[in-house]
Parts: sequence; structure tokens; C-alpha cells
Amino acid sequence: MDAQNTPYIPLSSDNAALVLVDHQVGLLTGVRDIPVAELKNNVVSLAKAMQILKVPIIVTTTGRDSMWGPTFPELVQVLPEIEIIDRASVNAWDDPKVSKAIEATGRKKLIFAGVSLEVCAAFPAITAIGRGYDAYVAVDACGTFSQTKREAGLMRMQQAGVILSDYATLTVEVLKDNRRPDAGAVYGALAMPFAVLVGQIAKAYGK
Repeated sequence: MDAQNTPYIPLSSDNAALVLVDHQVGLLTGVRDIPVAELKNNVVSLAKAMQILKVPIIVTTTGRDSMWGPTFPELVQVLPEIEIIDRASVNAWDDPKVSKAIEATGRKKLIFAGVSLEVCAAFPAITAIGRGYDAYVAVDACGTFSQTKREAGLMRMQQAGVILSDYATLTVEVLKDNRRPDAGAVYGALAMPFAVLVGQIAKAYGK
């Protein structure tokens, strides 16, 4: 993707899908680049907000019963109706069930997050670029096992044309308009209650 020659088409509820890869309890025990509690909060907030915005969500694990354990409970709790796809492939895109689920959304802008960042988020995001999709990674909804691995993963994704951002910025890009009736719920899901409060104050003063 040539950023200089590609017009900016923002994320929206109509063109985006969220792919959450391997946020599993076993893998979380090795995360060292971000506090695990913060990582969990960011992933859950991202998932809740995207649900409100009606963005399709795909969740996948690898070696759930043999290696890395289940998706962490807090995320499962907020996505009770989503079937989590377990696979053996390292690159989530290489599993036909996952790739078909992504293709079935009909969306061309894919937001990825995963543990680990440089493998579980980076590999499918880079693959998506090669398949003609726009790929985004919510960096603060990812974790990995050292600062070196984090830095290497970020550089590799940038070299491949993946758009790097944070979970809240990607979400408000989808939101687009603070006049949307679901805006307050979105900011609440993002753990930004001050935004809801400011909106209520402005409404009270007729602004």
C-alpha cells in the first residue's frame, strides 16, 4: 500500500472488521511489554465498543486445548455469542476457517490485535495487505514477550504497509460523528467516562 498515492478512506461501521488473535490465558502469562491488566482492559474495551458500532468481530485461538489455554474470561464474557475459532496454524490467516470468516464479513479494512504482537497480530495483518485489504493493528490491544520483540514487530509491520494505531483512536475513527446516538455508549465502553460527562454538561447548557 503506497500511502502517498492512496486516498484516505476512514474506517467505518460499513467497511471495517475486527480480528482478535490468541488473547489466551497461557500466552498472557509471558507478556512483558505492557501490564497484563492494562492489556486486558484495552482488548475488552475495543471489543465492547466495536460491538456497539456493529463492526463484525472474529476471535481465534491456537492450541486452545493443548498449549496456550482458552481466551481470557473477561473477553469471552463480553462476546458471549461469538464462536471462537481454534486452529493449529501459526498465521491465523492460514486456517481456512479463519480466512473464510474474514472474507464472509465482506469488509476490506481489517483491524487486528493479538498476543503476541509480532506473530499473532503481525502475520495475518501482513498477509491481509498482500491479499488487497487495508490492515490496521491496535498496538495497545497487543502484547509480547520482550521490548525487542515489540520493536521488531512494529518495524516489520510498518515496512509491509500495516497501519499502526491504538484501540481508542481506531474506535473513534469508526464512530466518526459524536452526534451518533451510540456515541455515549462507545465512549463509555472505551472507559472514557469524562467524554460522556462533557457531553451531558454541553447538552444541559444547550450547546
